[in-house]
Amino acid sequence: MTDEELSAEAVRAVDIPDPAPDGSDPPEPERFDVVIVGAGISGIGAAYHLTRQCPGLSFVVLEAQDHFGGTWWTHRFPGIRSDSDLYTFGYRFKPWTSAPIATAGEILKYMGEVIDENGIAPHIRYLHKIASAQWSSGDNRWTLDATRSDTGAPMRIAGRFLWMCQGYYRHSEGYTPDWPGMDRFRGRIIHPQTWPDDLDTAGKKIVVIGSGATAATLIPAIAKDSAHVTMLQRSPTFFRCGRNAIELADELRTLQVDETWIHEIVRRKILYEQSVFTGRSFTEPEKVKQELLSAVRAYLGPDYDIDTHFTPGYRPWRQRIAFIPDGDLLQAIRRGKASVVTDEIESFTETGIQTKSGQHLDADIIVTATGFHLSALGDIEFVIDGAPLAFSDTVTFRGMMFTGVPNMAWVFGYFRASWTLRADLVADFVCRLLNHMQAKGAERVVPALRPEDRDMLQLPWIDPENFNPGYIMRGMHLLPKRGDKPEWQHSQDYWTEKDEFPQIDLDDPAFVYG
Repeated sequence: MTDEELSAEAVRAVDIPDPAPDGSDPPEPERFDVVIVGAGISGIGAAYHLTRQCPGLSFVVLEAQDHFGGTWWTHRFPGIRSDSDLYTFGYRFKPWTSAPIATAGEILKYMGEVIDENGIAPHIRYLHKIASAQWSSGDNRWTLDATRSDTGAPMRIAGRFLWMCQGYYRHSEGYTPDWPGMDRFRGRIIHPQTWPDDLDTAGKKIVVIGSGATAATLIPAIAKDSAHVTMLQRSPTFFRCGRNAIELADELRTLQVDETWIHEIVRRKILYEQSVFTGRSFTEPEKVKQELLSAVRAYLGPDYDIDTHFTPGYRPWRQRIAFIPDGDLLQAIRRGKASVVTDEIESFTETGIQTKSGQHLDADIIVTATGFHLSALGDIEFVIDGAPLAFSDTVTFRGMMFTGVPNMAWVFGYFRASWTLRADLVADFVCRLLNHMQAKGAERVVPALRPEDRDMLQLPWIDPENFNPGYIMRGMHLLPKRGDKPEWQHSQDYWTEKDEFPQIDLDDPAFVYG
């Protein structure tokens, strides 16, 4: 899908009721059984599952942007693509029929088909920026105050259950450290999250700061026409390399096997292989490390300094491993269109960056691919019966509900597997919970520590020894606590949760109904 097509789709997508004629106070709230926040991959999946598993419930999807898609709509930097395969990043109910690593346009097209095929479009309200969410135990409802970002008109929506599918970072701005001398640089400083439409990289000298998935995606896309691209990293990152194709899927298509079968077979194959690889990263990390480095060396040759530029100081999977389809980043380096500098920044200069080792990197454009700001539940102000809520004071129930917070679920995906795998699991749980509440005649459910949990050790959201990307470490103080029991933490283990989630006892004392 081209940018022009996406823009046209955005215009088509914005089908919103008119605000109150006087444009002043919010009208009486529209009431729904379920309010879904976010029309990204999680929110569209949640809407689908509600239509299938809870067909009698009314729902609305509130989206701050003018289009569905979340990350895949807001991020416009060159080359943007998935770093998870679409057989597992795609929904379990919608077959993926193309190359496993997909462009943003391809993912948006896929999501658009889910919306069209399942009648979800009438439920989505675009350009609704939520400021606050207030729970009242008097009527067992959430009331959300929002603003129509195109008109400034206030909107008010109430729901019995709040399903947070807004993602985990702030869309409006990325994270850029404050380096000395940034104001002296005469070129442009760009964060990929807010890539300008008018930026011309042709014939330019470009420094990309960072070496994560964004840098690995962006660099080969701009290296083709630029004078040169330098990837400046403080420390190396692990990468996986491979063909952007799955031989089994291609063979099954040659045999004219139904796409639904192909999706399920290939999905299971990938999940099995991921499980083995993830397990080996803990049980034999040195072997896994050498396998990853050997794949990089195969592209760059025996004389390249792999130890300095591609050998991290941590074990594999302590941070996310980006997949490089067809080794395109490494091919750009091998051809001399890109290079890697492993160093720290001393300061920006008028014409580039001075590193701490004394090297000067000339640049016309500097791209800060340095991560993002963690956003705890969409930067919305939450209030419970008049008292402000700090999520860091709560304990998470399996990474999707919070002690003391009624009728709310949160989708936070996996670090070591595709985000959508957990979105589907959470959706099954929420729909089962909603049906259970209806059968019990309950109007609210609140997770609570049981008597045997009250002396439980409370720990940060995730163990830094297990996984420690910068955005999590910077934002840990915003996140709920975890306990030292499986039900009070987000395990990050799809292969365990896929069996445990369907077995969660909804009448366990951890759920307090009212």
